[in-house]
Amino acid sequence: MDNLENYGLDELLLTGIRSEVEAESIYLKVADTIKNPFLRERLEFLAKEEGKHRIFLENLFKEAYPDRRIELPEKSGIAMPEIRLYGEDGTMRDVLVVLDDAMEAEKGAYEFYNSLSRRFTDEKMKKIVKHLALMEMDHYQILEMERRDFAEVGDIMEDEAYMRIDARF
Repeated sequence: MDNLENYGLDELLLTGIRSEVEAESIYLKVADTIKNPFLRERLEFLAKEEGKHRIFLENLFKEAYPDRRIELPEKSGIAMPEIRLYGEDGTMRDVLVVLDDAMEAEKGAYEFYNSLSRRFTDEKMKKIVKHLALMEMDHYQILEMERRDFAEVGDIMEDEAYMRIDARF
C-alpha cells in the first residue's frame, strides 16, 4: 500500500468512498450469480455493510469539505487491491478466485483505514475510523470462512435438486 502521508485527506476519503462503492457492487453481482443461499446471504450482508461504510465516508467528506461536491475519480492514484469479477477473456472468474480477491481487498481496506485513522488528531474520529478498519478485518474473516466452506461443499450447494431437498429442513 502507498504511503498515505503523500495524499490529502480529501483524496483519501474519495478513495475510500470509491472502494466501498466498488465492493458493494461486486458483492451484489457475485451474489446474483450463485445458487448457494448461504454464500449469497453473506455476500448480500457484506454489500450492505460496504454501503454503510460509503455513507459514513460521504458524511465525513461533507463535514470536512462542506463547500465541495463528492466527485469520485475515474481511477484513484492510491493503489488498492481490486476485486476482479471477470477474467481477461470476459468470462466470469471462478467464485473461489473472486473470493480470494475479495479477501485481499478487505485486508487492503483494513490497512488503508488503519493508516487513515492516524491522520486524525481528534481521538473520537481516530477511533471511529479505526473501528471501520476493524470491521473490514471482520469482513475478511467472513469471506475466509465462506471460501473454506465453498471449497469443501460448494458443488453440492450449487445443485438445485439438493437445494429443493434442503428446503424441507
